[in-house]
Amino acid sequence: MSYGTVSGINVFVSTSRRPVPRSSRLGDRRQPQPNGRPGYLRVDTVHQGDLDGVKGVYHINAVDEVTQFAIVCSVETISERYLIPVLADLFDQFPFVILAFHADNGSEYINKHVVTLLNTLLIELTKSRARHCHDNTLVESKNGAIIRKQLGYVHIPQQWAPHLNAFHRDHLNPYINFHRPCFFPMVIIDAKGKARKRYPYTAMMTPYEKFTSLAKPEQYLKSGRTLQQLENIATAISDNEAAKQLNAAKHALYQVIFDQTHRTA
Repeated sequence: MSYGTVSGINVFVSTSRRPVPRSSRLGDRRQPQPNGRPGYLRVDTVHQGDLDGVKGVYHINAVDEVTQFAIVCSVETISERYLIPVLADLFDQFPFVILAFHADNGSEYINKHVVTLLNTLLIELTKSRARHCHDNTLVESKNGAIIRKQLGYVHIPQQWAPHLNAFHRDHLNPYINFHRPCFFPMVIIDAKGKARKRYPYTAMMTPYEKFTSLAKPEQYLKSGRTLQQLENIATAISDNEAAKQLNAAKHALYQVIFDQTHRTA
């Protein structure tokens, strides 16, 4: 701080310099263009609440833009020690090849550790654009429709993340991809030439059904994955039975978490 004079009046002149914020150069700031091809993921993080200043688990929600095929994983905390193995497991659960990974500008994804993993798997990293609040709305809508609806808002301690991952892998992810229908948009050009999206009931289908409706879907599958394997998962049990098993497994898991958490409190 120093003194200066302006029009004969003494004023304070600040000599301190504030650091200029810099945007990360990792990832391209643009909207992905899948052009009808699966493998373009939209990713977001959902926090399972605090309790007395203690952080709960974090859920990683990834949704394919074309098929709405979704995978949910849980992690103890947002750090490379926990996040990188969970992301690798998340990618592996998708039946088709992952081509792109789109996130907002949070540092949990826009960092050199995630970039190294994506580069190893030949996955392109993109991030949301400034002043484009709708860039990641697909996955953000799934945060409420899937994660909050199924897991609620109650605090879950971080050490339960591995148990939650087992629940996601065995019950939640199969249910939302093979038994839970989604709305898919149909683009209609109005009289003014403007494209408008409509969501008719006739376009409702599960992510699996959407994937198999694509032209030659087998061309997108990972090595070792087949359409017959996916068909076996989809037809092993009915939609109603899948929902019953999901709710029973969730009730059992939450009962164990509640009992042990209050026993140690």
